[in-house]
Amino acid sequence: MIDVVALGELLIDFATVSTDADGYPTMAAHPGGAPANFLAALTKYGFGTALLGKVGTDTFGKLLLGTLAQAGIETKGLVSTDDVFTTLAFVTFDESGDREFAFSRKPGADTCICFEELDLSLIDEAKVFHFGTLSLTDEPARTATQKAVAYAKSKGKLITYDPNLRKPLWKDMEVCKQQLLWGLSQADVVKISDEEVEFLFGCTPEEGADKLLQEFGVCLAMVTLGPSGAYLKNKNGSTYVKCPKVSPIDTTGAGDIFGGSAVSRLLKLGVHPAELTPEQMYAVGSFASAAASLSTEASGGIPSIPAEEKVLEVIQ
Repeated sequence: MIDVVALGELLIDFATVSTDADGYPTMAAHPGGAPANFLAALTKYGFGTALLGKVGTDTFGKLLLGTLAQAGIETKGLVSTDDVFTTLAFVTFDESGDREFAFSRKPGADTCICFEELDLSLIDEAKVFHFGTLSLTDEPARTATQKAVAYAKSKGKLITYDPNLRKPLWKDMEVCKQQLLWGLSQADVVKISDEEVEFLFGCTPEEGADKLLQEFGVCLAMVTLGPSGAYLKNKNGSTYVKCPKVSPIDTTGAGDIFGGSAVSRLLKLGVHPAELTPEQMYAVGSFASAAASLSTEASGGIPSIPAEEKVLEVIQ
C-alpha cells in the first residue's frame, strides 16, 4: 500500500570529507534528492512510499535504484534513460563553514521527466502527494510537475510542498520566485525554512506563516528555524518547538527529513492538518525536529535517518 507519493529529483550528493593544501576537496558519494530523503523518513517510520522521477542508466542511476529499493521505497515510478546522466550535486563549505552547492545538471536526468512518463496509478493509490521546487527549474519537468499536482488535486489528495531553494539551479531569480510562489499556492501543508521566508517575503517566520495561511490557503505552515527549532501554525493556533542538542557533522537532507518525519506524525494522528490543535502541532514538530537534528550526526540524507525509537527517546 502506498501512503505517500513524491515527484522530483533523485541524485548523488558528493560531500566534502577533507581538503588538500591547494583547496581541492576529497568527496564521499551519498544517495540524495529532497523528495527521496523525504520519502525515506516516512518509510523508516512505517509508511508505504513511492517516487516518481528519472535517472540515467549509468552506474549512479543503478546505485540509486538499489538504495531506494533497499530503503523500502517503491521504484516502479522511476524511469531510466540512456540519453542523459543521473544528476550530481557537489556540497562544499566556505570559510565560515556554510554549505555551497554546485550541480552537474545541464541537463540532468531528473529535469527530463515528462508527464506522459508518470505512473499515475501511484498517485491514485496514495493519500498524500508531495513535490518540491527542483522539478520546476527546467522543462519538461516543470510542466510534468504542474500537471501532476493538478491531477493529484483532482483526485482529492493531500498536497505537501517544500520550496527547497537552491539558487545555483535558477537562471533567473524572478522566475525562481514565481515558481516557488506557485508551489505555495497549490499546497495544503508547507515545510519552509526561515531563509526561504526571507527570500520570498522579506519578513519574520511568524509573519511568513500568517501569509501562507491567509494569502495562499495553506492549512498547516511549518517554518524551520535551523538549530533553533521550528514554528508551526494553522487556523487553531501556533507553537514553537526546540531541537535537541546534537553534534552535527553533516546537515545535508535535514530539512527533508524534518518534512517527511512531520508528515509521518500527521498520518499517525489521522487528523486533517487544518484541524490540529496546538498540542498536536507541538507533537508533530517535536518529533520532526528531533529526527532532523539526530540525522545531522551522520553523513548523507537517506543513510542518516534515525530509528523511531531513538527519536521518541530523545523527545521524552
